[in-house]
Amino acid sequence: MKRLLTGFVGAVLEAWQELRVHRTRVLLSLVGVAVAVCSLTTVVALGGIVQQATAEMNERSSGRPATLYLAAYRTDSGTVDSAKMAAAWDEMLARYDITYASRVMQATQTVPFATGSATVGVQAVDQPYGEMHRVRMSQGEWFTPSDAEQYAPRLIVNDVFYDRMGRPDLATHPTVALGGDSVPGSATGATSGILAVVVGVTPVNEWETEPTMFMLADQLQAVQQTVAQTQGAPDPSMDPYGGAQTQYEMWVPPEVSQELGERVKADMQAALGEGTAVDVSRQDYAQYDDDPFLVTKLVVGGIAVLVLLLGALGLVNIALVTVRQRVREIGIRRSFGATAGRVFFAVMMESVVATVAAGALGVAAAILIVQSSWMRDLIGQGMITDFPPFPVDAAILGLIAASAVGALAGLLPAIVAVRVKVIDAIRY
Repeated sequence: MKRLLTGFVGAVLEAWQELRVHRTRVLLSLVGVAVAVCSLTTVVALGGIVQQATAEMNERSSGRPATLYLAAYRTDSGTVDSAKMAAAWDEMLARYDITYASRVMQATQTVPFATGSATVGVQAVDQPYGEMHRVRMSQGEWFTPSDAEQYAPRLIVNDVFYDRMGRPDLATHPTVALGGDSVPGSATGATSGILAVVVGVTPVNEWETEPTMFMLADQLQAVQQTVAQTQGAPDPSMDPYGGAQTQYEMWVPPEVSQELGERVKADMQAALGEGTAVDVSRQDYAQYDDDPFLVTKLVVGGIAVLVLLLGALGLVNIALVTVRQRVREIGIRRSFGATAGRVFFAVMMESVVATVAAGALGVAAAILIVQSSWMRDLIGQGMITDFPPFPVDAAILGLIAASAVGALAGLLPAIVAVRVKVIDAIRY
């Protein structure tokens, strides 16, 4: 073992010395290998970033893996008892210690702006919803647990809504009047209605032109009850704690999602009683066994292999030329007792050592490129909240690829060197 290790180290040192002697001839090929490895590593790393961006986009719409959706409905023409549904939901969350859960309800509210009142779409949720769906914030912050205890409802509006407000400083706690008329008095020129405080702003896509906002579910219920009492009639448009217009979501570990879903379904069914049906389903992007990013991985892998092959071809050509120019040197070494195996290993190791060194430089360049702020802005487009670190497997792959290219590129020249006859080589 010691003899093999000594021979290997000696061959590496000898290869390094040969590279220093012939550095001018191999410099161009090493530059090509470094560029190829840099391209390979960069492509693989960017593929991981694209995968992360795709995953986050899916999680914003359907939730993180594994998100369970619960729906309850009557099998007859009636409606689910909202009080019983609320009690069963809270009891179930406490029983299974589910931290990330939210009700999701869609409603509308009349909001006065400087240009006139407008009907604004409202998505009422519980505080964990922001983490469950990776809600992006362009200003301010998502709801905090203490926001539910505030007397004035808290709002998170989109950029369209914020523009119509005149983009006031959130530090001044700007307010809007829900269900009010447009009159002078507040940050938006409204004093009637129920004042709500804007605490955050979410970005919008280019095709979004209408104002929308988030509210906490309990605060929306209180607003609706107050508006209904003011108008002298109940608001039948939405039942905040039950009915078909309320969606219930839970974010649970994927490995227990199936078993937990069955238990939740049985418990909710028993709590709501006969005549009520309960469905629990998983709808996030990772619910299927098939890899949702298989196509992305195949495309990235194909590009990486192509880049690597181009770098290998250039190195083989340079290595063959170098060996043919060293025929006399090889013949002299053979005449002094160097075995065919020694010559074969030495010639191959020259390529391997060279490509590993070039590969290390290529990996370093790839890290600088991928981790640069301009590349993150270009690839992320503001869509990624958890920007992944440079993948270690991409760096390892780059070094392995460099070693493999060196071995393949050195194989043919090494065979040519071994087949050289000593007497012919000396005469060369």
